[in-house]
Amino acid sequence: MKISPRVLILSSRKTSSLIAIVALLILAPVVLLKYYNFLLTPVATSSQENQIFVVKPGQPLAQIAQNLAEDKIIRNAFAFRLLATQMGIAKNIQAGDYRFSPGQSATEIARTLTHGAIDIWITLPEGLRIEEQAQRISDKINTSQNDKAQFDKESYIKLAKEGYMFPDTYLIAKDAGAVDVAQKLRDTFDQKVDSRILEKGAKNNLTGYQVVIMASLIEREARGDEEKPIIAGILLNRLQAGIALQIDATVQYAKGYDAAKKTWWAPVSVSDYSTVRSPYNTYLAPGLPPAPISNPGLVSIRAAAEPADTPYLYYIHDQKGKIHYAKTIEEHNANIQKYL
Repeated sequence: MKISPRVLILSSRKTSSLIAIVALLILAPVVLLKYYNFLLTPVATSSQENQIFVVKPGQPLAQIAQNLAEDKIIRNAFAFRLLATQMGIAKNIQAGDYRFSPGQSATEIARTLTHGAIDIWITLPEGLRIEEQAQRISDKINTSQNDKAQFDKESYIKLAKEGYMFPDTYLIAKDAGAVDVAQKLRDTFDQKVDSRILEKGAKNNLTGYQVVIMASLIEREARGDEEKPIIAGILLNRLQAGIALQIDATVQYAKGYDAAKKTWWAPVSVSDYSTVRSPYNTYLAPGLPPAPISNPGLVSIRAAAEPADTPYLYYIHDQKGKIHYAKTIEEHNANIQKYL
């Protein structure tokens, strides 16, 4: 059988195309891998200055990678995300401050993000007493990964002034000592709490210190910010009327740590009201306690400085956390029967 030249040409073209496709399929992954590896190389030489990079608490990997690329610490955000996923470190990246050299590769940077922070993010919520703050700080700083740790809980408790260790989210150096941390929190209080706020308490015959004491009570008693000015008004009404404040949180503070329940704020019993002998027990001792019982936030401090004008003398929270106010002891007892 005679094969036409046209058929031979078509066959040759198909073979050439097939060879080209096969070559492309073989070469493409090689080229892509080479390009991917290039994207993981350092962006510059190590002779350039180091950069400080911050990872915020809860920040997703995509945002971290994007910020690294924008700061020119890595070459490509997507390549870095792929690398972190391959290394299995995406969930192990720690919030904090990092110091990166432009001579570091993306792999070195990724590893550093899991353990190499120079500062650590620590969140201290409103209403903690200084012992609770000390434990939280110690848990974050005194870890097996931190060979620079110097923080001592007991020293912090002795140095810290209850009520003035401002609750906030802080970047604290891994080698910070108790003095450093206590000073940082006190400085933040002075920055956030303008002296003019505390001076507003004078119109209700409260010193600045008494405003902080009242704020510490409000912080433990209120279930939401909207309640705080009203509770402040109730406490002020009781003080002015010479009625005992009768705040459970003050009894809890006086009792201290409950080892059985593993908390500083264990529920109090009716018998505790009369058996816990302490100047902090506002069921027995008249007026405000002698010092703050927690570290309040700015909303509580403002509420204590400027309480709401309210006719109420009593309040309770029901089992769902809703507050119920009363003007008289009879109304208060009725609320207890109805809601507790």
